[in-house]
Amino acid sequence: MSTISSLPVRPEVANALPNRIVSSMGSRFADYLQIAKPRISLMVLVTVSCGYVLGMETSTISITLLHACLGIAVVAIGSSAMNQWVERETDGKMERTKNRPLPSGRLAPAEVLCFGLGCAMIGCIYLAFLVNTPTAAVTGLTFLLYAGAYTPLKRITSFCTVVGAVPGALPPVLGWLAAGGRWDASLFSLFAVLFLWQFPHFFAIAWLHREDYCRAGLRMLPAGKPLPHITGLMAVAYAVCLIPVSLLPTHLGLAGSTYAYVAMVLGALYLSASILFAYNETRKSARRVLWTSLIYLPVLLITLSWDHLRLLERL
Repeated sequence: MSTISSLPVRPEVANALPNRIVSSMGSRFADYLQIAKPRISLMVLVTVSCGYVLGMETSTISITLLHACLGIAVVAIGSSAMNQWVERETDGKMERTKNRPLPSGRLAPAEVLCFGLGCAMIGCIYLAFLVNTPTAAVTGLTFLLYAGAYTPLKRITSFCTVVGAVPGALPPVLGWLAAGGRWDASLFSLFAVLFLWQFPHFFAIAWLHREDYCRAGLRMLPAGKPLPHITGLMAVAYAVCLIPVSLLPTHLGLAGSTYAYVAMVLGALYLSASILFAYNETRKSARRVLWTSLIYLPVLLITLSWDHLRLLERL
């Protein structure tokens, strides 16, 4: 007597279910990777690492830097997830974000919310136990300012750009605190450089995507339909302020003359790109500001860290 179990099964049918499961798992992993925004987290870790080096009082780097980077990276992933959870409806109205996992329906809002909050809590607890309490506390504050203040304010007031620049300027502060650095003028100078750097950078992004932002009801500077050249002029104003502020680390003894020369050259390039943008607001000139900003920051911070280590080795 034949049985169902004795019936032959074609190989393609037998392999279909495992292949489907693997495909589904790969798709979900890709969606969570998009939620995590690894490129932004990488930039955060670069600034954290530079802040750590600048906060050291000796030229020896300890394992604490690795713990700091791991904990802060997890919180940064949580911040990105919470940002997309809060903006899931507005993301669906913009061309460049409508295919993200939440607005497209590939991930449920509840699971992204749990993922974001879970990452933030785990990261802060990790920092508290394996780095120090100040680093954990300021990292938690950074998360709250970014996900709880800046992101919701984007739909309410154009002042959100200024609010968002505060958590955006805190990563080097986190590294500094992880190294046991003191709360002093040198720490403030790091914060000030990052704070001012962000404005031409974000003005260029906001100008490039201004129609998308208006469609979604986001009030990013420059909000609405600004007067001609006003966005570029604001970028110029902040780029001008950034040049003397970027020289503060040398004035305060955090770095030497090599850093000062590099800072002046980078500042001149950033200002030049902003002036060209103000003179002729086009997609090309806006992208020039954006790419210049992305070159400016890592080169400046790496040079600053290298010059600081040279000073420490002479002690």
